[in-house]
Amino acid sequence: MVLKNLCDGIVAAKFSCKSSTDTVDNNQVSACSKAESSDSKFPKASLWSSLFTSGYSVCETYSESSATEKKSVNSTNNGWADAVRKVVTVGSMRSLQECVLGPSKTEVSRSDGDVWVLGVCHKISLHESTGDVDNSNSFSAFEDDFFSKILITYRKAFNAIGDSNYTSDVNWGCMLRSGQMLVAQALIFHKLGRSWRKSVDKPQDKEYINILRLFGDSEASAFSIHNLLEAGKGYGLAVGSWVGPYAMCRTLEVLARSQRERNDLGERLLPMAIYVVSGDEDGERGGAPVVCIEDASKCCSEFSQVLAAWTPLLLLVPLVLGLDKINPRYVPLLQSIFKFPQSLGILGGKPGASTYIIGVQNEKALYLDPHDVHPVVNIIGDNQEINTSSYHSNVIKLMPLDSIDPSLAIGFYCRDKDDFDDFCSRASKLVEESDGAPLFTVAQSRSLSMQVNSNDTIGANCRFQEDDGRGLDLVNEDTNEDDWQLL
Repeated sequence: MVLKNLCDGIVAAKFSCKSSTDTVDNNQVSACSKAESSDSKFPKASLWSSLFTSGYSVCETYSESSATEKKSVNSTNNGWADAVRKVVTVGSMRSLQECVLGPSKTEVSRSDGDVWVLGVCHKISLHESTGDVDNSNSFSAFEDDFFSKILITYRKAFNAIGDSNYTSDVNWGCMLRSGQMLVAQALIFHKLGRSWRKSVDKPQDKEYINILRLFGDSEASAFSIHNLLEAGKGYGLAVGSWVGPYAMCRTLEVLARSQRERNDLGERLLPMAIYVVSGDEDGERGGAPVVCIEDASKCCSEFSQVLAAWTPLLLLVPLVLGLDKINPRYVPLLQSIFKFPQSLGILGGKPGASTYIIGVQNEKALYLDPHDVHPVVNIIGDNQEINTSSYHSNVIKLMPLDSIDPSLAIGFYCRDKDDFDDFCSRASKLVEESDGAPLFTVAQSRSLSMQVNSNDTIGANCRFQEDDGRGLDLVNEDTNEDDWQLL
């Protein structure tokens, strides 16, 4: 009832705002509201879209309308709009966010076992403490690790995206931000190493500043939200619209390739090949996704322009692991991937609310949340004195691992051929532990991978479906709950 009253109040305020301006630019109708009218077959997406965007759009009709429209609004209405913006973005929006993702502040329990963060185990359990172990130092080391991970959130007041009037990605850019976080973390591992921690003092590491600059909010930044949307047009990305994990992975692949082709100096802004492990481009489906060693080698060779047999590799595996919720059989496997030294975590969250999951404690997922709103930070040159606090979380957030949306993507970073071989060995062992339902498998060649798929023990009654672009897994009601999707 509280949620209903809150939504009714937001909607009422929205219509009041429209009447005060007399006209509203059609381009400013929230993308999720458009999705509700044009894609009514996605009721879950439409519901959350309406809740999250209706309140914020009342403010965006002011900030993103034409200059003529702005002049027609008197100072009283401007003051009222500012008040509504503050209430919605700080209060109501946060309340709705917590309804979806859970409370914003949580605690890692020292009695629930060790914490794994992207391949590193932090032994914080009180039950395992001995006289020779300083448990407080172990927990402090875990916090330093978590808080050093790159957080990229909604931003406001950046230059308009393309031909649109959008100067903020609030309420629709969370998967894009999650994808940016994963790539940023891969770059941290590559350039600074897994043991790097953010300094509490200034100046900061030059490489760290250079990495953040790649994710600024303008076309000048290689992996900005502006450039992601341009690169992802072929996969349905559009300003103001949500995007699914599969489309996000393919977009990163396209953008990295286009950045290399446009750079006359030959500088590798993303100094690693990208291999998206999924179905063929012609839409072939069937069985578990297969990490094909020959395909990975081909990606590296093409990236190096045939100058090297192997290069650093960013490996992305988009999956759908259930219907409305993750099939429980996959939860232990998802826990295990965080123990891989190559782990880059998971792009995933709740329906309509993507996050970047970077660790686990038993069956709880630790994540970075892009749903807070911050002003744009302009990183110019190699200014090592700039305030980068908004690029790091100061709160540890958790949610049940089995509650995340079944549509997700897993990431891995392999520094060299030996690292990739170690990844393949660990992945093969994980297949043996999967009881016939692996997250993905490993094969030397494509012909072998096709044979594996044809003999898949999951059965021939599986139904497969294209990524819907909304991070939701919607299939026919008569589909078996054990069915899953190869993207």
